[in-house]
Amino acid sequence: MSDRILDAKKNNKEEEVEISLRPKVLKEYVGQEELKRNLRVFMGAAMHRDETLDHVLLYGPPGLGKTTLAYVIANEMKGNIRVINGPSIERAGDLASILADLKAGDILFIDEIHRLPRIVEEVLYGAMEDFKLAILIPREQGSNTLNLTLEPFTLIGATTRAGDLSSPLRSRFGIVEKINFYSEKEIEGIVRRTSKVLKTEIDEKAVSLIAKRSRGTPRIANRLFRRVRDFANFEGKDTIAEIDAKKALDALKVDNLGLDDVDVRYLSAIIERFHGGPVGLEAVASAIGEEIMNLEDVYEPYLLQIGMINRTPRGRVVTEKAYAHLKKNHQKSLF
Repeated sequence: MSDRILDAKKNNKEEEVEISLRPKVLKEYVGQEELKRNLRVFMGAAMHRDETLDHVLLYGPPGLGKTTLAYVIANEMKGNIRVINGPSIERAGDLASILADLKAGDILFIDEIHRLPRIVEEVLYGAMEDFKLAILIPREQGSNTLNLTLEPFTLIGATTRAGDLSSPLRSRFGIVEKINFYSEKEIEGIVRRTSKVLKTEIDEKAVSLIAKRSRGTPRIANRLFRRVRDFANFEGKDTIAEIDAKKALDALKVDNLGLDDVDVRYLSAIIERFHGGPVGLEAVASAIGEEIMNLEDVYEPYLLQIGMINRTPRGRVVTEKAYAHLKKNHQKSLF
């Protein structure tokens, strides 16, 4: 799964390249216009009052720019950013130590915040609400609680599964914003920006071709651009033309809707083994050897977005669009 070209999850090997491609300020951030308009108001008002920005929760499928936006907010608010991953914080004391070390105006970014252990999450409640930190100190004859006052900070949480956040934690975020899939035009703008950052010329037809097959996801667009550049450079070319992009994308088995062989296997399993559905997610996961979380977080958001599947109370159903795209006939039921 980690080697899948269209997997929008973070790839540690690409982290350094991703950092070089990130916009630094909101003006450079392509897409999400409504969200950006709101953030400009919230950040501008906070700076006018000489206050820290309210806590922010960003949610949406992977690869859409939640981490990038956290860095942009930190730059705009002129604060330092501390980045941690939810599952990596196993003890309440670890998080308490991080919080106590923050300076006034700092940004604490917690990726995959829905995966924070509950005992760790509870440390955040007072810290977010009134910048207080209660630390339990064990002693021979019982224990004492040490109350610390924290410097005002902004917590930015990112999640692909907003529904998994507990109500007490979610209620403490003053700003809650969904990051949506990008339009083809917006992805084209990202591809052009990436070509400039990486100092590789690309013609407009190649830009359009990459954008069409990027699943509305900046991380995938940037990854495809780099792979297309590899194919062009291998042939001694410094400029990417449409023919280079098509040759590379076909070799990578990314079709004109941005589907790859993994998506095809998922859709084909529902059509051929479960007669198009409805079928439960566990059955599909078992049939194609994938984890349920991967299906929900990585495969299905885009397939739902482009109308290839529907979620029903009885399970997943493949649509007529999927039958037509895969050129498959309806399967007759055995029952």
